[in-house]
Amino acid sequence: MLSAVRAPASVPRPIDGPLIMRAKAGDRRALRELVARHQRAVGALLRRMLGPVGLDSLTEDLAQETFLRAFGALRRFDVDGAATFSTWLLKIASRLAINELARKRPSLAPAEALDAASTPESEHRRRRIGRAIATAVGELPPTFRAAFILREYHGLEYVEIADMLDLELGTVKSRLSRARRMLRERLKGVRE
Repeated sequence: MLSAVRAPASVPRPIDGPLIMRAKAGDRRALRELVARHQRAVGALLRRMLGPVGLDSLTEDLAQETFLRAFGALRRFDVDGAATFSTWLLKIASRLAINELARKRPSLAPAEALDAASTPESEHRRRRIGRAIATAVGELPPTFRAAFILREYHGLEYVEIADMLDLELGTVKSRLSRARRMLRERLKGVRE
C-alpha cells in the first residue's frame, strides 16, 4: 500500500556539474538556476516532514535556509563525488526539518473535515485514506519520518539515506522497518 507513493526510479536527474562550477565561480544566474531546478524537491520534502504536525508554515523559511546553507558551503561540494547535488540539498533540508521538529515538539494538526455530500464516494474514500496516511506519517518520530519520506516519497536508495542522515546502513534499514511497522499498526482501521 505505501510503496505506491514512491517516485519512479526512471526519472532522469538533471546534470548539474557545469552549473555548479559556474555557481562556484560566483555566477548569480547559475545560483538562480540551481534554485529553480531543485526548489520543488526541497519544498516537497519539507512539507512532508512539517505539514502533518502543523508546522507547514515553516516550509518556505527552511527551504530558503537550505539553499543559503548549501550556497555557503558550495565550495566544499565535490561535483565528481558520490553524492548528487539534489541528494546533498535534501540532506541539508532533512537535517533542518529534524532539528526543527525536535526543537518545536509539535502536536498534530487536526485533519480537515471533508463534505462527503459534495464528493463522490470513491473520492471521499481516497481522501480519507490519504489523510490517514499523512497523519500516521506525521506521528512517526522525526528520525523515522525522515528515513521513511526519503525512501517512499523521494525514492532514494538505503545507501543514499544513510549518507544523508549520517547513519549506518543497518540503522536505516532498522528505522524503515520500524516506521513501516508503526504505520501498519496505525493504519489497521483504514485498510480494506
